[in-house]
Amino acid sequence: MSHHDDQLKGSEARLWRLIDERSQPGSDPREIDERIWDLFGDDWAIMFTDLSGFSRQVAKFGIIHFLQVIHEQKALLLPIVADHDGILIKIEADSFLIIFKRARTAVQCAIAMQHACQNLNIRRAPEEQVLLCVGIGAGRVLRIGDVDVYGAEVNAASKLGEDTAKANEILVTKNARDQVQDLLGVSFEPIDVAVPGSDKNFKVIYEHAR
Repeated sequence: MSHHDDQLKGSEARLWRLIDERSQPGSDPREIDERIWDLFGDDWAIMFTDLSGFSRQVAKFGIIHFLQVIHEQKALLLPIVADHDGILIKIEADSFLIIFKRARTAVQCAIAMQHACQNLNIRRAPEEQVLLCVGIGAGRVLRIGDVDVYGAEVNAASKLGEDTAKANEILVTKNARDQVQDLLGVSFEPIDVAVPGSDKNFKVIYEHAR
């Protein structure tokens, strides 16, 4: 264990100790995997958000414009996340990784976030608009405290939110959709896109803000 690992506390330190053990000759990976899933495995809904056309904007308007948009996005969206009991795990550039205890709440939150952006955009020039893309997965993942989450549904949500969804879209994995089928005022349209971690995925059809 390096000096850096000694600085890690709680869940993260425990995880890397077990991973270290797993990498030793003669270890039993299956037994260690079981211990890791036992300690950290839990059911969560995972949301990745991204802003559409963002890198083009940065190229055109510069890095300070970029910081302003991120600042605005946080001020606009994080209170909505809090209202839906979402836990913000990390922010990377214009992307948020947020987890929710239920897929239903994640989808309701995503719709509220899209409405907030749409209401804001009505009054704005195209280059000032906050164009939100959302991907949601749900299922058993490894949650390492408030540091990170890992798993197939995490990978799928990331691909859907950051690479697949267009502005105003909310895309969900089959797993997530199966948990929220009874949500009122919402329907699901299959999309012809498979992503790592999820072969079948859907677009959430919801009423846009007017």
